[in-house]
Parts: sequence; C-alpha cells; structure tokens
Amino acid sequence: MMGWVIPPPKEPTKSPEEFRKERRKKVAWLARHGYLGSERIRQALLKVPREEFIPRRYRDYAYREVPLPLPGRTSTISCPHSYPLFYEPLGLDRGDRFLEVGLGSGYGTALAREIVGEHGLVVSVEIDPVTFAFAKGNLEAAGYRDLVLVRGDGGHGFEERAPYDRICMTAACAEVPQPLLEQLRTGGRFIAPVIRGSVQDLVLLEKTEQGIRRTVVCEVLYVSLQGEYAPMEL
Repeated sequence: MMGWVIPPPKEPTKSPEEFRKERRKKVAWLARHGYLGSERIRQALLKVPREEFIPRRYRDYAYREVPLPLPGRTSTISCPHSYPLFYEPLGLDRGDRFLEVGLGSGYGTALAREIVGEHGLVVSVEIDPVTFAFAKGNLEAAGYRDLVLVRGDGGHGFEERAPYDRICMTAACAEVPQPLLEQLRTGGRFIAPVIRGSVQDLVLLEKTEQGIRRTVVCEVLYVSLQGEYAPMEL
C-alpha cells in the first residue's frame, strides 16, 4: 500500500482499557513530536475511540503509525498523526463550517465534529459506496447523527451547505478542484495533498481578498483522488 508495511490481519485481543491507555499515550506522543498544539484537537483525539473506526481484524493496530485498509476500492484510514497534521495548520476550531472530501472510516469526521462543536457544521463527501456505508455505520454506532454525509464526487464539494470556513481533502490531486475553492469563503482555509512530480506536498491554501495564498506544510503520501478531478495516470 504505497510503500507502507501493513501488519497482518488477526482477531483483536485488546480490552477497552488497553485501547484507552494507548490513546492517551498516542496523544502525548503527538504533542511531544510537535504535531499537536490545539487543546480542542487534543480533547477530540482523547475522546474519539479510533479503534471503533477500523475493520475488526485490524483493530489491535489502531494506534500504530501506519495506514490500515478499509472496505472499498482504494480506501484507507490514515496514520494517527495525519489528523492533527491536517487540522492544526487548517486552524479547525469551534463553530467552523467544515467540508471533508474523503469520508474514509469516519474517524476524521468524528474528530472534526468534536472540534467544531454543537454550533459548527461537518459535511463529508465520499465517492466509494462501500467505504461510505462502512463509515456511516461507524459514525451511527458511535452516536454521531448530526453530520451531513454525502455519497458523491468530492471534487465537486457540496454546494448546498457552502460557503465553508475550512475544507480538508484527504486524497492527492494534481490541481485543486475549482468547485472547492469556490465553496470556500473569503478568509477560509483549504488543505490537501497536491502532486508535484514524483512526490506529494501537503498544501495549505488561504483565500484572501487579494487571491489565494499558498503554503507547503510538508511532503506526504496519500491515495489519489477519484472522480472527475482524479490525477491522470502517467
């Protein structure tokens, strides 16, 4: 899976208390390594049980720094550090209207819901019907019922709830889809992996009155965006 070594599937053996300890340890690790600064993001990471969003035979690996396979064609749940890696520069915070492109397991969606709070909005779009059903089931089982979950091409966003304060795309594109920029409010931020030759840059875009301000955060490795705005294969 794109250079990662995925551990072998097995029956889970860890108890809820073991998972809670691993979750606390992982959050402390993220803070210690500079991934985590926001208190709201920290509290969300402590609250949402990542193991509940992972297929049963991979649950015991929930807090390892490795992506794990999900039901669907190319879907994965990203490494634990990936969530603050995206949400910290995005500045995701209380009350934000947030659009997520790539529902995945639903874990990032649950984190975002905790971060934006009851006065915020979380909309998530997923193109793969199998992945969508898996994530929807996870979120409902975890009690998240005030989300807007959309089965469709994420490159088109979801205009019905635009504009958004923050947009996050968790799949790599060659160019940022124009509909997403149009649905981002002035003053808003967008983050996504953008392909540059043989590498991917995690790019933060800020929409200002003068235009788009672009910042490269770091190099990353993500599956490619699907749909109309999928990057062309070389």
